[in-house]
Amino acid sequence: MKRGTASLLAVTASLSLAATAEPAKPNILFLSMDDLKPNLGCYGDALAISPNIDKLAAEGMIFDRCYCQQAICAPSRISMFTGKRPDSTGIWDLKTLMRKVHPDIVTIPQFFKKHGYISVGRGKLLHGAWDNDNPASWTWPYKQDRYLKYATSYGYPAGNFYLGEKIKKAYANIKDKKLSWRAGRDYMISHGASPSTECLDVPDAAYADGAIADEGIKLLGKLIKTGKPFFLALGFHKPHLPFVAPKKYWDMHDVDKFKPNPLQKHATGSPPFAYHNNFELKRGYNDIPKSGEVPKELQIRLIRGYYACVSYVDAQVGKVLDALGKMGLRSNTIVVLWGDHGWHLGDHGLWCKQTNFEQATRQTLIISVPSFPHGKRCDAIVESVDIFPTLCGLAGFKPPPGLEGRSLADLLKQPDFKFKDFAVSQYPRDGNKMGYALRTKRFRLVKWYKWSKDKGILDKAPIAVELYDYKNDPAETKNLAGNAELAGVLDSLSQKMDDFLRKKNLP
Repeated sequence: MKRGTASLLAVTASLSLAATAEPAKPNILFLSMDDLKPNLGCYGDALAISPNIDKLAAEGMIFDRCYCQQAICAPSRISMFTGKRPDSTGIWDLKTLMRKVHPDIVTIPQFFKKHGYISVGRGKLLHGAWDNDNPASWTWPYKQDRYLKYATSYGYPAGNFYLGEKIKKAYANIKDKKLSWRAGRDYMISHGASPSTECLDVPDAAYADGAIADEGIKLLGKLIKTGKPFFLALGFHKPHLPFVAPKKYWDMHDVDKFKPNPLQKHATGSPPFAYHNNFELKRGYNDIPKSGEVPKELQIRLIRGYYACVSYVDAQVGKVLDALGKMGLRSNTIVVLWGDHGWHLGDHGLWCKQTNFEQATRQTLIISVPSFPHGKRCDAIVESVDIFPTLCGLAGFKPPPGLEGRSLADLLKQPDFKFKDFAVSQYPRDGNKMGYALRTKRFRLVKWYKWSKDKGILDKAPIAVELYDYKNDPAETKNLAGNAELAGVLDSLSQKMDDFLRKKNLP
């Protein structure tokens, strides 16, 4: 055989083997945002300044109607990361730890670790499992925020959040006195060292989210050298309270553009336990009145602070995505940007989350798959529990058994694909009530039941019912459960709710 012929055969054989080899698995960059509702430019918010997240949305798909399973950090995060609803995880609060309830439950990073991925995480991710106490999920050891590298001469922020000198001194006293977390919080408040906002002229990496972005970029550099697919999760803290961000992000937002929410009252005919007393805001910050309404000027400062924090975390997202592109990883990396739940900015007189209303349960979800259509919007009802099976399918894996969501892959290819009829959120109240919210494209039905952690629903007859019509009343000003004209709608939605609660399966 001639040398040239042999060489040609060798090349042909090599190409043949390459053609039949399994394609490279996609990397996954998961960006988790704390308390980020869809107040973004790409979602149509004219007050938002979020160019980097908007750019990501243009490279992927915006899900306009994504709903969390419970509007508070730990239950929502554990639900998303396990693909199971709160009634299955047993996590309905911030105290119960996932691994104590379900030692063998599988998380998304744990699944990908098992399937050959390098799984690594930084920042706030598995609240409810505590990332540093959850080694099963990570290939490389988790590193707490306090051990990240911060801007020169700044170090880890006092009390996890602040850089003000007065606050640093108060926090040093807490350490000297060896106070407990709760006693330390009370000390900070009593000494005026726990404000709801902070605006200082400091570098991005003086606060945690800037340090997390820098760490994420370093990790990308290490991951690319391994030659293996990776699941990298970065859990950014903002726009969670307190609203602390470098001054330049506050300066982006003209204070005169912000006004208090026009709806400051409870919905007519709604049960009192559908609401809360703004305990997260009032108990944690020294500049918030402990009773009564939040003053108008303070409301404006809080709203402006929220938007400033959105702009700050948007800049950190931009840094990470820029690095992803410069390293040549973007073309084979799925990017997911997810907000763990919504947030009340004064509507219904409410602040923070912890309800079944639209502003608390509707969340941000953007997914960018390089080979899929770009710049699309999806109006289908989807849920956080759908993310786990989605990532499994996009990476070519069969999802583990027992997941309670559905893959979004078909919607990512065709946004008008027929999907779910409704989403279900829930929220416990007073330790003896559970409210389940069923959200369709037009209506929200909420049923409140007598309930206990150990036995679940104690009486199938609800103690209160709410019905809201978003076509005619998008601000949820009136509970329509007693409206005779909507009796048929109420019956239909009630049947769906009853079937869901009885079967505990997919909508």
